[in-house]
Amino acid sequence: MKTTAIICVYNEEETIEDVIISVSKSEMVDEIIVINDGSTDGTEKIIKKIRGNIEIKDIHFKENKGKGYAMAIGVENAENEIVVFIDADQTIIINGYIKQIVNPLLNQESDMVLGYSTVNILSKDVNPLKILTGERAMYKKDISPILDKMKKSRFGVETLLYFYFLSIGKTIKFIQLVGIKHKHKYKKNSITKATTDYLQEGWEIAYTAMKNYDLMLKTVEKLIRKKIKK
Repeated sequence: MKTTAIICVYNEEETIEDVIISVSKSEMVDEIIVINDGSTDGTEKIIKKIRGNIEIKDIHFKENKGKGYAMAIGVENAENEIVVFIDADQTIIINGYIKQIVNPLLNQESDMVLGYSTVNILSKDVNPLKILTGERAMYKKDISPILDKMKKSRFGVETLLYFYFLSIGKTIKFIQLVGIKHKHKYKKNSITKATTDYLQEGWEIAYTAMKNYDLMLKTVEKLIRKKIKK
């Protein structure tokens, strides 16, 4: 079964080249789609340079439209049955991580797979926000019904996907991607800008959850019914 890798990028000139190259080396990937979400740095130039050496489908927005919109456009342009989303800000890339998150779909173990990284706190690897991870795989047919909602969700898109899949009875599998690292906002921008961005993203996540309360209610109902059956 063929897989399309979708890389949504906004101002990641320092990491985007290595990320695209690493994805192109994966035996699991048959198509690469790069969505440049209105970058204002050198990201677009780098993508177009890479296009001369690696076969990619690149789409460039003139202005930033948000992560959810970019992801939805990627899905609409994907030609394969499985789509895997890849973060563009990976600073440490591990071999075989795409295979790790695609294989459970191929083996019919899950409907959506989330590959998450962790931080070490008191000698324990933790990630309380792993449902928001950018590395994830799913079937295109499962995500297609909510593309319009995704386009309006901005950074709340991962929250939307999580509750949507649970609300329709789909299974979700979490896989820890040991060793993978991402560049956090405080390394990309000033303290003030990074803090503002995190607050904005937090609001978009909360707003998406409130706006899609019907999905949350369906999820709660399913969990209650599951407990009652036990």
